[in-house]
Amino acid sequence: MPQKIYEGLRDDDVTRSRLTYGNNQLKQEATRGFLKQFLANLGDPIIKILLVVLAINLVFIFRNQNWYETAGIAVSVFLATMVSTLSEYTSESAFAKLQEQASNVFSVVKRNGTLTRIPLADIVVGDVVLLSAGDFVPADGVLINGSLTVDQSALNGESHEAKKRADTSSQDQSLLSPRLLFRGTIVCSGTGEMEITQVGNNTHYGKVSAGIQDTTRESPLKIRLADLSKKLSKFGFAAGACVAIADLFHAIVIESNFQWSTIHAALSSPAAMVGNILHAVLLALSVVVVAVPEGLPMMITVVLSSNMRRMLKDHVLVRKLVGIETSGSLNILFTDKTGTLTCGKSKVLMAIDGFGKQYTHRETLSKSVLWQFFSLCGKYNTEAVDNGKEIIKGNATERALLSYVKKGPSIQSACKVVKRVPFNSDQKWSGVEIKGHFEVPKGFRDDSLTLIKGAPDRILAACSDFLDEKGELRPLTARSAIYRVKQECEEKQMRLIAVAISSEPLVQFPSKMTLVGLLALSDPLRNDVPHAVKTMHQAGIQVVMVTGDSPETATSVARKAGLLTTYNKNAVLTNKEIAAMSDEDLSERLRDLRVIARALPQDKSRLVSIAQRQGLVVGMTGDGINDAPALKKADVGFAMGSGTEIAKQAGDIVILNDSFSAITKAVEYGRTIFKSIRKFLVFQLTMNLCAVAVSVIGPFLGDEMPVTVMQMLWINIIMDTLAGLAFAGEPTLKEYMKEAPKKRSEPILNRYMIHQILTTGGFTVLLLSAFLHADCFKEYFRYSQSPLYWMTAFFALFIFCGIFNCFNARTTRLNLLAYLSRNPLFLSIISLIAVVQTALIYFGGSLFRTIPLTVHELWKVLLLATLVIPFDMVRKILLRLFHRKGSL
Repeated sequence: MPQKIYEGLRDDDVTRSRLTYGNNQLKQEATRGFLKQFLANLGDPIIKILLVVLAINLVFIFRNQNWYETAGIAVSVFLATMVSTLSEYTSESAFAKLQEQASNVFSVVKRNGTLTRIPLADIVVGDVVLLSAGDFVPADGVLINGSLTVDQSALNGESHEAKKRADTSSQDQSLLSPRLLFRGTIVCSGTGEMEITQVGNNTHYGKVSAGIQDTTRESPLKIRLADLSKKLSKFGFAAGACVAIADLFHAIVIESNFQWSTIHAALSSPAAMVGNILHAVLLALSVVVVAVPEGLPMMITVVLSSNMRRMLKDHVLVRKLVGIETSGSLNILFTDKTGTLTCGKSKVLMAIDGFGKQYTHRETLSKSVLWQFFSLCGKYNTEAVDNGKEIIKGNATERALLSYVKKGPSIQSACKVVKRVPFNSDQKWSGVEIKGHFEVPKGFRDDSLTLIKGAPDRILAACSDFLDEKGELRPLTARSAIYRVKQECEEKQMRLIAVAISSEPLVQFPSKMTLVGLLALSDPLRNDVPHAVKTMHQAGIQVVMVTGDSPETATSVARKAGLLTTYNKNAVLTNKEIAAMSDEDLSERLRDLRVIARALPQDKSRLVSIAQRQGLVVGMTGDGINDAPALKKADVGFAMGSGTEIAKQAGDIVILNDSFSAITKAVEYGRTIFKSIRKFLVFQLTMNLCAVAVSVIGPFLGDEMPVTVMQMLWINIIMDTLAGLAFAGEPTLKEYMKEAPKKRSEPILNRYMIHQILTTGGFTVLLLSAFLHADCFKEYFRYSQSPLYWMTAFFALFIFCGIFNCFNARTTRLNLLAYLSRNPLFLSIISLIAVVQTALIYFGGSLFRTIPLTVHELWKVLLLATLVIPFDMVRKILLRLFHRKGSL
């Protein structure tokens, strides 16, 4: 039946179609501008507390005439929010470039009676698009001429190619329709013309894209920070109330020498009471500021941002900063097979001759006459094209064969193709007749040759003989060893292609052929996968493979990958089996589950929802359009770099090299980041505890303000921010991947941390209180000459105790220098803090209430401060003795 000729649209038709149906661009999720993103980041739980404190400070700023503290809080809020916004904005810009590159697709259409090459976005409803092997289907439409095989795996996850033909009788509107083509699919073989019926967001592709715009649930880090902010705000306001009461008690009772008449007079004086209350409120406000870790938002942002850049070196692009930490909290990971666990493309593993001999090394095969015919078939009996950089067009099998022979020795400079019969899925073979000069067996012409490749059953049935290594003809019988090897390869889930030659001209399927041999193909497991899966299991993360393959193939791959180490009848389920289960039944089986075979796209979203209802932190990998909803719903979605735009848009993290090992690296980074945050919290909350306690105890020890506002500003903003930078550079350690994952509901402060904060912090408070109270320290530091010497020494002691506590907080080991060489920034920043503190002692003057100490006095302060190190070592040793070794 002759093809119908379609002229395509004219310019005025294109304009009307665009006005009526729109263009082919997808309406992306409205991205927030820099300012909106900045304002949104002000919603961080800790930032909210700081904003409340800042607002209260602003109320009293004119009364207090001290703007340093207010400015310091404002700077802290601004910097933390700005760094976070810049990091996310930069990450989104990098992602936008990836999308721009991925969407740089052109199609050949009929316009104004001629063929025109236009961008994908310019295609409109009614356009007639020409398609051939390797082309990207630009929109949804109907095949009006020709026949094609199409890779629809990005849409439905099915690995086999779909047949499409110009069938006007079919009314099927699903992905399985023989006449409908869908955006995002790839033409594998054949040629044809399609008429566009849907563009942009009205395509199947576009509807999936629109469906992933919903927001996902809160990340574990945000939940933990919100819980921490509530606890810290309660602690801060309680501490502030205690300080206010202590200050009022000091002003009214202590200064009245406990004389009731004087106390009564102070209480009866409205002016005096207003002044006392205002002073107590301002002092309490300062304590609230001290109790809230201003450096925490900055530290979290810095640690996430710096690790985001480090992760790029491991081929991991982080789109959302919280996705890094969430990776470290994973309990279960649902992963694709193709392209993630396997290489994602067919590869020739070996050749098999008529004797059943297996050639696993190409070099061995190339020494035989057989190589000539395998090579000629791979180069000429194909629609695949080698453009010098990569192999394009053709179906997956043809690309694999061309890649195989391309890497071997060349045996023919050039041949002329006389006739070609392309592969047809109904006839299951393809052929080519070529002219050249060949080394052929007896009975063949040496200047003309017909090459046939196809399904083994079809080819073997037509062959009466085969070639041996020397090119001699041997009889092929039903009992030949090649049939036994063929069965063994099929049992191992290998795909087989038979190659044969014929002396007959290529008019139809040759009646007499000589078998060259079989080529065994497979999508091999990535070399790094077994070790990566083992690492995930050691980390306590359950890995479940979700694939559209048969249970036999899926089980075979899962065993090789290390997902199935022992037999369990509940470990492998099919789509039909889980479809027959209720959510409750599937939830009970989830713990044992390792493989889902014959999976459908909706199975992935269902599995994610069930796992999340169990309180698990869920990860999902994917690359196709069908994966996008599950990637969006999961706590952290890992999109493959070679995947579709929609998958990458839905994911939190893009694995640029499609490697499963990169996912384990993301988990390792996530766990390291959470450790770093906890280390910083131990350090800062210890410092805050000391500052609050000293502020409360100070008035009872005769010093109304042991630490001034400017000193507090240095402690809480400058020093804590610098310390945050120091902890941000902590190295990833393999030992973190041997710990059980943290529960989603686990608070950020665990028992070990609280124990360290209270004990080491308590000891530091006792040391500081003893310094304030004991007369010997006043004598050591020339109190009689000027109290400023003594107060300067106290300020220095406070800071240097904090510096040494940095080392205590950095590791749970007794060796405080463990892995310190892998964080060179730590020593640099701690040294900088020490240098700045020394400079403040000698040059701070009245602004910081300091006066120069002698070198001997400074050494005494340092020796006193170092006591926090042996004390914390004793604490760690005692915990080990009582078998209560803790972990961050």
